[in-house]
Amino acid sequence: MWSLAGMVLLAYLLGSLSGSLLLGKLRQVDIRTLGSGNAGGTNAFRTQGFWFALGVVVVDVGKGVVAVAWLPALVASPGATAREVAMLACGFAAIVGHCYPLYHGFRGGKGAATALGALLVVQPCLLLPMVGTWLVALALSGYVGLATVLAGFSLLPGALWLDASPGLWIFCVASAAFMAFTHRSNLQRMRAGTEHRFERARLTRWFRRAR
Repeated sequence: MWSLAGMVLLAYLLGSLSGSLLLGKLRQVDIRTLGSGNAGGTNAFRTQGFWFALGVVVVDVGKGVVAVAWLPALVASPGATAREVAMLACGFAAIVGHCYPLYHGFRGGKGAATALGALLVVQPCLLLPMVGTWLVALALSGYVGLATVLAGFSLLPGALWLDASPGLWIFCVASAAFMAFTHRSNLQRMRAGTEHRFERARLTRWFRRAR
């Protein structure tokens, strides 16, 4: 138990390594002072461009992969169930670390990229509904935040379809709820009509251009 707690702590510290803030140091820029003020891939793309945002996503997805694939291997697990619990606990801890990073004043991103990295190891099949929902929601609405929240909740029917274990169910429910919580400001701005819309991704824009 103490060994598992240590791995969860390490996963949180790993998650606290924010891709946008680490890469931002190389450019001498803190993207939390620009755009939406969020230290995630979307704000990185809007304020710093594609290649910077790609680097951010690679780091943020990568730490989710490492937290789930490598850290639990250090735990002496007597069976498959205990190992799965360790993987899921480390994955969620990395997500929390990404959103509330110890090294950056507890102001980080919103967790989607790190959750994607964790699922890439735990259950890659869940990425199909997650990515598919995100793309469809973005194309129809143009709202990245809404698309991400809906993608998080798509994990639930995906887990049902896969007949997921109780541990994976808990991870999916907790991740979906946590991403909805971290995107609450986006949802509030949508309600107020002030949320930024990614017009270039909307289908209506392409239909208008095709006329």
